[in-house]
Amino acid sequence: MRNRASILIGLLWCVALLSLVVVGVLYTARMDLMVGKNYADKIQARYLALAGVEKAKALLYKNAQDRSHSRKNHSGEFYDSAADFKEVAFGRGTYSIMHRGRTDEGGGVIYGVSDEESRMNLNTVDSDTLQKIKGLTSDNAAAILGWRGQGSSDQEKDYYMSLRPPYMPRLGAFQTIRELLMVRTISPDQVYGRDNHQNGLLVADDSEDGPPKYPDSVATEDLGWAGILTVDSAVKNVNAAGESRVNVQNADETTLTTVHGITPQIAHAIVTYRSKNRFSSIADLLDVTPPDNQNGGIPRGQGNSSGDSSGDAAGGSVVNVNLLADIADDITTSGDGPQPGAININTASAEVLQCLPGVDENLAQAIISYRRSSGFFDNAAGLFKVDGMTRDIFKQLAPVVTTRSETYRILVEGRVKSTGARQRIQEIVRINLDGVKLLSYREDDL
Repeated sequence: MRNRASILIGLLWCVALLSLVVVGVLYTARMDLMVGKNYADKIQARYLALAGVEKAKALLYKNAQDRSHSRKNHSGEFYDSAADFKEVAFGRGTYSIMHRGRTDEGGGVIYGVSDEESRMNLNTVDSDTLQKIKGLTSDNAAAILGWRGQGSSDQEKDYYMSLRPPYMPRLGAFQTIRELLMVRTISPDQVYGRDNHQNGLLVADDSEDGPPKYPDSVATEDLGWAGILTVDSAVKNVNAAGESRVNVQNADETTLTTVHGITPQIAHAIVTYRSKNRFSSIADLLDVTPPDNQNGGIPRGQGNSSGDSSGDAAGGSVVNVNLLADIADDITTSGDGPQPGAININTASAEVLQCLPGVDENLAQAIISYRRSSGFFDNAAGLFKVDGMTRDIFKQLAPVVTTRSETYRILVEGRVKSTGARQRIQEIVRINLDGVKLLSYREDDL
């Protein structure tokens, strides 16, 4: 009996041990399955985000074609379009295209794309413009220009090579905004503020059930310089239809008259004027007066049907603000190359606008108020319709502004409903009639 009892106890221990082994194997197998499923869901979330990116690019390219056919520089489509971009169902999940809502846009999260031409280009701004950015000092501006190679190259090299570890300054164009972190006198807090992911959005409060919840976007005062800077903005020097502009700097009289509104007499006056003066921008056309021997041949202030002469030069110019508004999109004073760093006055925030030459806080707000109430600007000369705009200010603005965007920031989040797995992808792309060009790509794990 004792032997039988010992055998029974031994068997019970064996069963208990085997049970533990089985439970352990099952638990390990379950964990492996969960890890595998979560990894698979993460991959699916990534492809959901990629699907959103491709949809946005397709819509933006179609919009570029439509605008060229209607000769419109800016339509405002897809910047705020929840119907196209909010929690779009696809397969086992959804994707959303979003960006930070600025103060003038009501704050919060907006479903749509944003454009780089609404930001200041770090590679084209000068020292005075940089110092208008909140918290950016003259020392910071000097360091940024030095990194770009504007200044004493040997002095810049000596400073950075004295660091531990040492490294060479770029002495050229910034490749990314994050490169600012390598520049002397500049800290991460200045660059990012609370915008840790450099996308203007706070961390989402998410769960497996229901749609993702975004508590808010980063407040303007907490945004950091990255929120208003870019290294990618540039637009082609063409009109709204995609046609090459006529260069008033060197076009002959016959070519000038191909621009609707420029008569042979005005063309002759332009050619005569530029023989002694160089046009720095199209705003200088307001200074063109009739040649002495044609005073009787050209009506002073031609094209000003309203009688407003605020844009005419002393003695009467042949191009006034009304005529300039008619021809501004079809003319240029530079070559055929792209215009890097041009600020889109149809999309720029008040913080960016008031960094432009001659623009203060009141004028920046007036520009935003005008485009809200009266619609988007057709071309730069439309700024004359804004309260507070003067000829002197316009002459400072004309070389650095545009009314069209071609560079877009597409921030997409893909999400698998069953597990809440999420993945964000951000692409910056240039989209015009030439096609779609990828400028940068980034993935953020959440």
